[in-house]
Amino acid sequence: MPGDPLQPVLGGDVPFDSTAFEVESRAEFDVHFVRRSLAGLVILGLRLDLDPPDFAGVDVADTLFVGCRLAGPEVEIDLIRRGAHLVPPFEARPYPTHPATLYTPEDLSFGFAEGGFAGMYDTVVYQHFVDHGGAAPDIREALAQRLHDAGIDNALGKALATWVGSHNAAHAVGIMGGHAAARGSEAYRMAATLAWRLASIGRLVVTGGGPGVMEAANLGAYFAARPAPQLQVAIDMLAAAPHFPDHDPYTAAAIAVRKRYPAPPAAVTDVLGKLRHGGLALPTWLYGHEPANLFAGQIGKYFSNAVREDSILRLSRGGIVFAPGWAGTVQEIFQAATKTFYQTDGPSGAFVFLGVEHWRALPVEALLRPLLAKSPHGDQSHLVVVTDSLDVAMAALSMS
Repeated sequence: MPGDPLQPVLGGDVPFDSTAFEVESRAEFDVHFVRRSLAGLVILGLRLDLDPPDFAGVDVADTLFVGCRLAGPEVEIDLIRRGAHLVPPFEARPYPTHPATLYTPEDLSFGFAEGGFAGMYDTVVYQHFVDHGGAAPDIREALAQRLHDAGIDNALGKALATWVGSHNAAHAVGIMGGHAAARGSEAYRMAATLAWRLASIGRLVVTGGGPGVMEAANLGAYFAARPAPQLQVAIDMLAAAPHFPDHDPYTAAAIAVRKRYPAPPAAVTDVLGKLRHGGLALPTWLYGHEPANLFAGQIGKYFSNAVREDSILRLSRGGIVFAPGWAGTVQEIFQAATKTFYQTDGPSGAFVFLGVEHWRALPVEALLRPLLAKSPHGDQSHLVVVTDSLDVAMAALSMS
């Protein structure tokens, strides 16, 4: 069923072939199977109990079946005896433990039409997360969550490799800021407009996937191929449900905007097209009480907040925009500063702080400049830019 997040990772109809040795769809599996050899391949999350293949005479030496459903224990035993390795799927989980692809907005909102916010996939997984201990799950749940996140890591790496194949790796720009920024507010409009401008010149917009400034940034990137007035109309539509705790009207407004302004065909069928129209979002179910951001083209949703935050900062090598925010945003600022100070992920882009008045009240500039001036890789204090001007921000972020 289109939009069902379990469909592509359980062997959907759409072939997915990003790597030579990983098999993520039944169509790709069949290409190898007719050659009578699966030796050395990694088979990810396929429903091989449906129209089950006859493995007799097929070379399965060192084949790794991860989360695949097979026709029965006899088949599993035979494969192991002939040199295959099996990591079985975890049962009774509302999420895939071995996802082969990143999520889409349709995946996370799946079920909203029938069950509202409480019935959509994203909320069901969050409730399962809470019911099983939240950030302190039992060992079985912890293993299932870690396997899920490892699958997201893998899918994220492949999606970004596709992006880097046609873009400069330093053209990924992070946009961070307050999750509570109301739709229609000045901070929301500034973030959306800046992201729209960045995406229109080929930058990959990367966010934490939450509401507020993060949603605004992905919204701007979603409208990159459309004229600016349409973006402003969309923001006005969303402003009718300004506050994220109003879960149902908030989500309904986002779906209404997507329906009025659908993504172009390339953003539906192609990973690169999805990243170009909406950018990338990396949210977490640790903050699952916040509605899903439904404007990112690709969504790497994690159970682990630590992995997710590190990934956002690691990917944003073309600079990071910090719109007004509080504790979470300030934490991310200094996490990013540590990476820039030591250049653990290579040279860094600019640190653009939008909102002069806000960042004077939280004097991060006074702390960052002396710190970055002492970097072992030379004075990095020039990377700090504090401004109210989107033109100044664009100039700083367009240097890479």
